[in-house]
Amino acid sequence: MKDNLFSGNVVIITGASSGIGEQTAYKLAEQGAWLALAARNADKLQEVANTCSHLGGKVIAVPTDISDKQHCKNLIDTTIQKYGRIDTLINNAGFAVAARFTEMKDLDVFEKIIKVNFLGGVYCTHFALPHLLKTNGRLVAVSSMRGKLPSGTADGYGASKHAMAEFYASLRNELSETGVSVTVVYPSWVKTGITGRALKADGSVKGEVSVHESEGITAAKCAQVILKAAAARKRDIYMTFEGKLGMWLRLIAPSLVDKIMKKKTDQ
Repeated sequence: MKDNLFSGNVVIITGASSGIGEQTAYKLAEQGAWLALAARNADKLQEVANTCSHLGGKVIAVPTDISDKQHCKNLIDTTIQKYGRIDTLINNAGFAVAARFTEMKDLDVFEKIIKVNFLGGVYCTHFALPHLLKTNGRLVAVSSMRGKLPSGTADGYGASKHAMAEFYASLRNELSETGVSVTVVYPSWVKTGITGRALKADGSVKGEVSVHESEGITAAKCAQVILKAAAARKRDIYMTFEGKLGMWLRLIAPSLVDKIMKKKTDQ
C-alpha cells in the first residue's frame, strides 16, 4: 500500500473511539486523510480526533449511535457538509455478547446486537451510497470469523456478523458495474477489550477479557491489514490461517468444527 494513497481521501469510520476503529483512524491520519469519526462515547471520540489532527489528518468527531437510523443519516449529512464528498466508508462499530440464548429472559440484548452490528452498517451504507457512487468509492465492512464459523452459544454476535457478511457480499454483486468496491474483513481474535465489554444475558457488562482475546493480534496490526485490503479494493480478507482452515474443515467435517468451536467457547 502506498503511504499516501488515502491522502485527501474522505473516510468515515464507525466505532472510532477505541480498538480497531481508533487504530485505523490514526493510520489514516498519518496519510493525510480527511476523517469523519463516529462513536457513542463523545469524550473518547474527541480525544481520538485530537490525536488524528496532531498526526496530520483533517478530522471531525460526530457522536453517533449507529443503532439509530437518524444518527446515521446525521453522520453522513455532517460529513458532506464538512468535506463535500465521501470516498470511503468503514463500517467497524460493534460489540459482543457473553451469554447463552437459553439464559436470555427477554430478547433485548439479542435485538441490540443485531441493530448495532448489522443494521447500523446497513443504515450508514444506505445514506452514504449515493455519495460513494459519485466518487467510485470504497465500502469496507469489518465482520468476524464468527460470521463464518458457528460458536458454542447462539448469543446473537455470530448471527449479526453472518448477516453483515452476506449483505455486503450481495451488495458487491449489485454494485459490480458501478466502480464502488466492497471489502469484507474477517478478523479472528484482536486485542481490543471487546470481550471484557461484552454484555451478559441481563445486560450487565462481563468485565473480564477472554483468554482467546489476550492471545490475539493487536488492533494496530488489524487496522494495517484492513487498510491494505481497502486500498487494493480486495473482496474478502481472512486474517488467520486457523480461520481459513476452519472454513475448509466445515465443508468436509462439520461436526468436528462444531466440537472445536464449542470447546473454545467453553474455555
